[in-house]
Amino acid sequence: MKTTYASCDQVYHLLLVEDDEELSSLIQDYLHKNGFEVTCVRDGREAVGEISRLNPDLVILDVMLPGLSGMDVCRQARTFYSGLILMLTALDEDMDQMLGLELGADDYIIKPVQPRLLLTRIRAQLRRVQLTMETTGQVHTPTVGAGQTSSKTGVISVPPLTIDLRNRSVLLDGYPVDLTTAEFDLLHLLAQSPGEVVDRDTILQTLRGFDYDGLDRSIDRRVSRLRQKLLTDSEAAELIKTVRGKGYQLCVG
Repeated sequence: MKTTYASCDQVYHLLLVEDDEELSSLIQDYLHKNGFEVTCVRDGREAVGEISRLNPDLVILDVMLPGLSGMDVCRQARTFYSGLILMLTALDEDMDQMLGLELGADDYIIKPVQPRLLLTRIRAQLRRVQLTMETTGQVHTPTVGAGQTSSKTGVISVPPLTIDLRNRSVLLDGYPVDLTTAEFDLLHLLAQSPGEVVDRDTILQTLRGFDYDGLDRSIDRRVSRLRQKLLTDSEAAELIKTVRGKGYQLCVG
């Protein structure tokens, strides 16, 4: 994944995958006017190749596409692309929203698309990643204990996890774990307070920019995906514990 988020003058490259030519042109023009570089494709099969070739900062992905559905594009892209994916879904297709998040999408926008809302969501996702990069190594601690960050290496150690903030990588018992951008940011948030419960409102506010309304299940699904990737053969207990009615806890010790 690119590591240029921290540059304040970075021109972000977005890939828009939308087969509606009129809507695609509208979104592209609006985002261009707001400082983004935008590449458009209208076919699902082409989209997979373009994500691999361009490695964009963020993918805007429609669900209904010719050639390959947006869900299949997301599924295939997540085998090699760890960047941001924002899906466009129909108002009455709750299953699309749920499945998209299960497959690794970071956020979704309900159609018909409101360009200003889309711009706000894009900026929020990019800002979240940028802030993570900017804070790397700014916690000054003399040694690296559980949940502490080395100011020299930018590493958080929560055995059996080692989280490297500078290259956004994770080791589990010394072996690399392939996480999406959203999964890494969730783990980073929990690892800053190991052993403590982080409530859903804090998670949603930090990762998606709005308060928990008691109905949104996107964080639960993201935790579920992350938890599956952090299962170990040596430990029966899960590393991420659900505290009913409160939130989630990264287990230590």
